[in-house]
Amino acid sequence: MNLPNLVSNLSVTMPLNILLAWACLLLLVDVFIPKTRQGQRTGRSVTAALAALGLLLAMGLTLVRGEQPGVAFGGMIVVDGFANFLTLLFLGSGLLGIALAYDYLKRMGIDRGEYYVLLLFSISGMLLMAVAADLIMVFLALELLSIPLYVLAGFARPRQDSEEAALKYFLLGAFATGFVVYGIALVFGATGTTAFSEIVAAIKAGQSTGGVTLPTGLAFNPSMLVIGAALIFIGFGFKVGAVPFHMWTPDVYQGAPSPVTAFMSVGAKAAGFTALLRLFVVALPALAVDLTPVLWVVSALTMILGNIVAIAQSNIKRLLAYSSIAHAGYILMAVLNFGQSQVTGDAVAAVLFYLLAYAITSFAAWAVVIALEKSEGKGLELSDYAGMGRKFPLLAAVMAVAMFSFTGVPPTLGFLGKFYLFRSVLEGGFTGLAIIGVLTSLVSAYYYLRVVVIMYMQEGEPEVRREPWLYLTASAAAIVIVVLSIFSAPLFNWASQAVMAALP
Repeated sequence: MNLPNLVSNLSVTMPLNILLAWACLLLLVDVFIPKTRQGQRTGRSVTAALAALGLLLAMGLTLVRGEQPGVAFGGMIVVDGFANFLTLLFLGSGLLGIALAYDYLKRMGIDRGEYYVLLLFSISGMLLMAVAADLIMVFLALELLSIPLYVLAGFARPRQDSEEAALKYFLLGAFATGFVVYGIALVFGATGTTAFSEIVAAIKAGQSTGGVTLPTGLAFNPSMLVIGAALIFIGFGFKVGAVPFHMWTPDVYQGAPSPVTAFMSVGAKAAGFTALLRLFVVALPALAVDLTPVLWVVSALTMILGNIVAIAQSNIKRLLAYSSIAHAGYILMAVLNFGQSQVTGDAVAAVLFYLLAYAITSFAAWAVVIALEKSEGKGLELSDYAGMGRKFPLLAAVMAVAMFSFTGVPPTLGFLGKFYLFRSVLEGGFTGLAIIGVLTSLVSAYYYLRVVVIMYMQEGEPEVRREPWLYLTASAAAIVIVVLSIFSAPLFNWASQAVMAALP
């Protein structure tokens, strides 16, 4: 690769490059922060501020770049509106994640600078996932975003539940990654390439001629391709928490530090759906006949199990974990349209809008959870929220707004997110699945509104730490949930325009 090409490639991926370099530099800077007599570093606020500054810088570069498309590294990376939308979502999630963690880490006695470095590396993996147009890049992005999360899940060491969460997440994550790698190998064996655009060409050539000789010397193998795609879906089904690959979710959500759980519930899920959309919509729309029945069943089971099991939960973190599973099922409904070119654009826009609405709502809810949480996992039972409406009306209002948005009650972003999702599902002809989605949404109203009832209608004396960044994040998220629902047209138009240039 000559110098001009290298410069061109690096310019296309500048936000990602800046964030990776910033994380490496921050790791070095943190070493030189002085210590007090107690051995604790005094400059954690500096580390957090520098991490936020790096995210803001990457966000600024993304905004300056705008919707200008770009291709880098021989087509392995593609920058388009879809990538820019998700890049901003990931960077914004990182900023909110830092705000939630800043006071929490001090309160829990785990204020270590590497937290912010690991967060930046994980976000870098998500940014790479957003622009990946090759299965090799998808795998690299998956590992880059996942490995820091494994460490962050156990960041509250030596707390046993945190270490258990990290070990469980690592072992099951490594197992799921094996499915992805095996699936990539089979797709390569079936098509002779890992590039999305070339996979499409190989499939078209094979279907038109009844078999074509690939660069590997083998004939195009449609059966191997379907199996490979199914294995890749299994791997990313684990990442998004879809049934039956969801088993890790409640235990890891409960054991990991709450700011990590909040970021994981948003970033990891969005990254997983990013990969699924890129792969299935761009490279594998021809497999819709084979894969749609499987996705239909997985989506239905995910919505049903997530909502029904959430009813039995008394721990707020486990309740939100099963809620996260249920929302993965809702998003999968729209992914089913990947083989129908006439509705694919609307489906992609609906998923993007829903991911944004879910992200803001999740951070609002987790901010309240973090405010009530105490050491040793106390303050996490639903009964701990009794009396909150009287004693802490602001936080109670934020949690109520979040619960209404999760349920899909207007005027909230969650209502509009579900409206656009269900509309795209009906446009695709999946009426039965839409009915299941509506019924399970009604079921979810029980456990979401139960939290509101406990806060406002039961007596109690909750204890809350008044931390400025936590209050600011919670209040801002709740306001955005309501205000953007009223002025949602520009937001959905942005999501509609942020479709992939390579849509078939």
